[in-house]
Amino acid sequence: MSSFKRILKSLREFKKETILTLVFIIGEVLLEVLIPYITGNLVNKIEAGAEIKFVAMVGVAVVLAAMVSLVFGALAGYTASRASAGLARNLRKDMYAHIQDFSFGNIDKFSSSSLVTRMTTDITNVQNSYMMLIRTAVRAPFMLIMAVVFAFILNTQLAMTFVVVIPFLTIGLVVIARYAMPAFRAVFKKYDKLNESVEENVKAVRVVKGFSRADYEITKFDKASDDICSYFTRAERIVALTGPLMNACMAFNFIFVLYFGAKLTIESHGTTVNVGYITTMMNYGMQVLMSLMMMNMIFVMLTLSLESVKRIAEVLVETPSITNPENPVMEVKDGSIEFTDVNFKYSEKATKYALSDIDLEIKSGMTVGILGGTGSSKSTLIQLISRLYDVTEGSVKVGGVDVRDYDLKVLRDSVAVVLQKNVVFSGTIKDNLRWGNPNATDEEMIEACKLAQADEFISTMPEKYDTYIEQGGVNVSGGQKQRLCIARALLKKPRVLILDDSTSAVDTKTDAIIRKGFKEFIPDTTKIIIAQRISSVQDADMIIVLDDGTISGKGTHEELLESNDIYREIYENQTKGGKA
Repeated sequence: MSSFKRILKSLREFKKETILTLVFIIGEVLLEVLIPYITGNLVNKIEAGAEIKFVAMVGVAVVLAAMVSLVFGALAGYTASRASAGLARNLRKDMYAHIQDFSFGNIDKFSSSSLVTRMTTDITNVQNSYMMLIRTAVRAPFMLIMAVVFAFILNTQLAMTFVVVIPFLTIGLVVIARYAMPAFRAVFKKYDKLNESVEENVKAVRVVKGFSRADYEITKFDKASDDICSYFTRAERIVALTGPLMNACMAFNFIFVLYFGAKLTIESHGTTVNVGYITTMMNYGMQVLMSLMMMNMIFVMLTLSLESVKRIAEVLVETPSITNPENPVMEVKDGSIEFTDVNFKYSEKATKYALSDIDLEIKSGMTVGILGGTGSSKSTLIQLISRLYDVTEGSVKVGGVDVRDYDLKVLRDSVAVVLQKNVVFSGTIKDNLRWGNPNATDEEMIEACKLAQADEFISTMPEKYDTYIEQGGVNVSGGQKQRLCIARALLKKPRVLILDDSTSAVDTKTDAIIRKGFKEFIPDTTKIIIAQRISSVQDADMIIVLDDGTISGKGTHEELLESNDIYREIYENQTKGGKA
């Protein structure tokens, strides 16, 4: 129920449509139940010799009632559609906005494929279920109750058929649903696997083609797709039993009403029960059975969607592990950085620290290089600076203030990070550059691109800065993407600029020109360069060598050649043959 309440908070402006749907449904049902009662009495009047004028008047009344009922039904369908579609829209907006506040730690808790499934398949299930809930889930039980009430008003003896049929059918439907639900629930995990397969394949399509692994990926996708098909088939095979069960109950109802109705009519010579009552009772029997059938469909759909509700609520109630302090600092005065007794692990359950005993002092304007092998936590270290993660122990200060005391937007606007995996978005080059500064002028963008050595290749493009970048940047090379991302970061005019192996796809000459430009044009900005090539960092004011999450050494290029075995080994391996 707590999950359901959280979902309903997203209803907001569509509450009115929900209430109107309930009103229209009640009106529709009352008229539908009243029509058989009127027609049954009309048959009795005709049998007793009623005049044609009376029959015509009642006929007109029945037609009007049917038309009004139809209008109520149409209006209910319209308002229910608006309410359910509006709920889905608001849920997507709320989930998307909430995910934007997640730290990396929160995102690690949910896989990206699972988040995609929750925002698509799960929300669609909730949308369909909500429409069914406010329309059919109100209509079916109300129709059931009213049909039974009118049946007992009409004739208690004939209405006793419902005392037998309703419990029997209800028990049968519950048993069927009980066995079908586990299969329905398992489907969602299979959807996550399917989306994961699609996402990986699309992102790594060049690798897949390069290694001729298309057949393998197709097999993997087929397996995930077949699993979904298998579980749905198993569930639908069980649910299909509702048809024979319904037919059996309907046949029993008709036989009971016809046999005992005819018997009572003959015995009472039409004074207690007559043809009109039998016809009406059969109509009510049909309404009762159809109501039960709809209630079973609702039960199956709602049970299926409950899993979706839980999965959506899990995201919505997830508390971001990194939030603004009550009275945040709103200015970063300079780019100085200080790590004091820092230990970090990705989760409380983790047994090993990713970073241990980190003590660093970086003055504003310095150029700092970071080297280390794969898995030495280089990227993890710099992610603590912009507070993408919070330290487990110790503190990280930027501009002399603990990063946990800053307003998050202020801090992250002051710390520009060009990540190892360069991401550009569909849109023009200008659109991508303005991610760094929405108000950047054309002159500022050109200046940043010249500094990042991107202006040269942009100028050769047909539309220059208005050239459209396809989704994922497939129409630019890896080195071009890296330079665009560096230019985008420079437009932020940050206090701290972090390059996480972000020049790996450019040649050494271009790399050297970019670093020279940084030194000349942004001398007051602290520059942190994570690199695999010693040539990218050997001119840095300080080089940090990381090994298994700890600082193995720090100093200048010359100092580390003398004092640090890891650095010396890397240098010698990269300079064999006299080439740096």
